[in-house]
Amino acid sequence: MKKIFAVLLTATLLFACQSNKDTYVLEGEAQGYADSTKIIVQTYSFKDGYPLNKDTLYIKDGKFSKTYRVSKKPLMNILRVDNERANIVYFPDDVDLKATINKSNISKSFVTGGRQNTSYNEYKRKELEFLDEAEAIKTDFQEAVQKNDTKHIALLQSKELNLKGKAADYRKEFLKTQPKSIFTTMVLSGMLNNNEISSIDAYAYLDDLDPDIAQMDHVKKMKADLEVRKKSDIGAKAPEFSGPTPEGDTLALSDALGKYTIIDFWASWCKPCRDENPNVVEVYKKYHDKGLNIIGVSLDRPNQKEQWLKAIEDDGLDWYHVSNLQFWNEPMIKDYNIRAIPATFLLDENGIIIDKNLRGEALRVKMATLFADE
Repeated sequence: MKKIFAVLLTATLLFACQSNKDTYVLEGEAQGYADSTKIIVQTYSFKDGYPLNKDTLYIKDGKFSKTYRVSKKPLMNILRVDNERANIVYFPDDVDLKATINKSNISKSFVTGGRQNTSYNEYKRKELEFLDEAEAIKTDFQEAVQKNDTKHIALLQSKELNLKGKAADYRKEFLKTQPKSIFTTMVLSGMLNNNEISSIDAYAYLDDLDPDIAQMDHVKKMKADLEVRKKSDIGAKAPEFSGPTPEGDTLALSDALGKYTIIDFWASWCKPCRDENPNVVEVYKKYHDKGLNIIGVSLDRPNQKEQWLKAIEDDGLDWYHVSNLQFWNEPMIKDYNIRAIPATFLLDENGIIIDKNLRGEALRVKMATLFADE
């Protein structure tokens, strides 16, 4: 299911218009499979978070077919060929549907028929283009690292940022131009996870949903999460916190504020955090004298103070640090909606959040912009 949602959480589609038709036909082609091969039909349960078996079809002469009643509720269905790991997502509609199953590459299988599936297939195609571009950049980056080609590495980092921006813009435009649906709520969830949309805009979107969709469990959960998220959204005043320093004193966020301040949620055990630390050290050394402060909040485990302190020393993190050493129970993360680290928040001199999760080249560019006149 992870592969399904890698695409689902970054896509959207239209809901079918109402009609008087109360049944639809699902027919499919599955060439290359033996007769009696099972096709499992599943409906994804947004309440329980997993697919539920609905029906079993059997391939005969490379084909299968079944007539179903049109559901009054929005559904996301899945076709799964017996003994195959991949899944084929489709959306039941009030029109006949056709599935084309590609045995040599299940991921390229699809279902056509109705505006929902047309929209989904187009969006999936576009998302796969972005993934292909990202893979190409990743391959080039690995080669550049092996050759220690720093100039090309910087170019590829910039190229990656541009690609992420292009993909985010595409999702925003697609979400904006499509009628609201069960699928667009999934897109919205992905955009929130990627910090591509503000809590205010997300609330406005959810408030305009069809009542049947608004009452779905995943939508209710999203609204509850937004109540927490808005406390640490861009434009909000960063929630105050305080915690023990390595020396055993207590330090508050308000005591650490500079002209600009980065709150860096990290841990000694977090490899992505440690990999990013050189970039943070670089901007700190360059801009600290001009007013940049950093306060690190560690999610290290209980009884691991030595590992925390060693990581600070080894990585040269010469700034403020606090931690209760409570792992994911760290009380200082409560109001920041931290679900993964590294997670960073950039504040102005008044403690207002002006950006989030800047890393690598994006962090360098932002700092250069802020201190351009210094």
